[in-house]
Amino acid sequence: MEERKVRVRFAPSPTGPLHIGGVRTALYNYLFARQHGGDLVFRIEDTDSTRFVPGAEDYIIEAFKWLGIQFDEGVSFGGELGPYRQSERRNIYKKYVQELLNAGRAYIAFDTPEELERVRNHIPNFQYDSRTRLHMRNSFTMKASEVMSYLEQGRQYVVRFRVDSGQDIVIDDMIRGEVHVKSDILDDKVLYKSSDQLPTYHLANIVDDHLMKITHVIRGEEWLPSAPLHVLLYQAFGWEDTMPRFAHLPLLLKPDQPGKLSKRDGDRLGFPVFPLDWHSTDSKTGEEVFCSGYREQGYFPEAVVNFLALLGWNPGGEQEIFSLDELVKLFDITKCSKAGAKFDYKKGIWFNHEYILKKSPEEIAKLWEPECREHGVKDSFERITQVVAMMKDRVNFVKELWPLCSFFFEAPTAYDEKTVKKRWKEDSAQTLTELCAVLEKMDDFSLENQEKVVHAWIEEKEYKLGNVMNAWRLALVGEGKGPGMFDISAFLGKEETIKRTRKACAVLGSESEVKGE
Repeated sequence: MEERKVRVRFAPSPTGPLHIGGVRTALYNYLFARQHGGDLVFRIEDTDSTRFVPGAEDYIIEAFKWLGIQFDEGVSFGGELGPYRQSERRNIYKKYVQELLNAGRAYIAFDTPEELERVRNHIPNFQYDSRTRLHMRNSFTMKASEVMSYLEQGRQYVVRFRVDSGQDIVIDDMIRGEVHVKSDILDDKVLYKSSDQLPTYHLANIVDDHLMKITHVIRGEEWLPSAPLHVLLYQAFGWEDTMPRFAHLPLLLKPDQPGKLSKRDGDRLGFPVFPLDWHSTDSKTGEEVFCSGYREQGYFPEAVVNFLALLGWNPGGEQEIFSLDELVKLFDITKCSKAGAKFDYKKGIWFNHEYILKKSPEEIAKLWEPECREHGVKDSFERITQVVAMMKDRVNFVKELWPLCSFFFEAPTAYDEKTVKKRWKEDSAQTLTELCAVLEKMDDFSLENQEKVVHAWIEEKEYKLGNVMNAWRLALVGEGKGPGMFDISAFLGKEETIKRTRKACAVLGSESEVKGE
């Protein structure tokens, strides 16, 4: 048989924001497609019209645009095998529903919701299957003339797939190997509803995968229970030769408890579980709904991709930082874990820090400059870049720079009380006043010359280096933080350094004055 070009798909439902688990599924599909020179198809599965949420589709597209995960065809991308939105393929599905009915592989059922509810209440763990279908209202138990009469009357119905008992269904899974399932445990799934003239996920999914020439279905573990039915449907249509290979990915698990990762975990522990911020209104309560996203929290898309790629798969070795191109070369779907992957959100923060270190000071400065301007900073871009070069290794996110670095651009208006009590000594004001005199005499205010002259002065005076530097840091910064003292003073310049130092001496005075003695 001729080998087919690899074609995979990511097919979300527009029912709300895209969960981070869905992002990982799309990423793995992308890596697999690129590695094999194949295509990645973007399909919208919107057959459940009751769950449609306005804006969800645009949100999903925007999320992948931000992440750099590119599709080859599909909704908004074009292609020759569309339409790629299932709600636009009604007539296509009807043909295949009728084909199954004609072949006796599906049947019409007229059971009302009330009738089904009564049966479920009467029979524990009721399942509509080969054992129970003969006691229900369907084309197996009704005369053909009665069925026709119901249809002519416009009675609502569903089409169910006929699952025969006693079959051994084999799923060829690239991660889990051969999975065997007995057909006796399956129910006769609904494939089509007359109420909205749309198929359910099960039929639409199979028909679309076949017509769009999908060769591999890479999806979350939660879809594994539906795989046996999909195998049976391929067989029912006679499409065994084009049946895709499956790969069911491990679940993303809570960071600190058993169970699947959910939005509540993010709310509880303070991390996003969605790629972008999501704003909507609850259709039932009318309340505003907000979900925080990785983009707005300040994560780099490369860091998110790197983090997600290693949740459930690892290339081995010590390396953890990978570009998208490197991930494409190394990815091996067969080496994905069968067990769930704990969502270590703190590791995600670590990845973002590592990408800050990888980026040049100029790159980070471009991202930070707008915030600096909002705070009234008039310094040049080059000056802002100098600060970034000194401080970027101390932050996990660009948004953390201003609270940490504002003192470079704004003189302190107050002095941290705890630092004052610990670092401002009885003689600090006198010592720093002497230091100002030393600084004023310096023509060369470079970092190197300051360090040489000031250290020589401290040694000559037999002062304690720590006492002088700690008090001086408090004077220039307002608290006990920042890079090396001479890095700070060299950046501030001679005039500003002396000005801040004299002000601290005037405000803080002697230790006894500070403590009110």
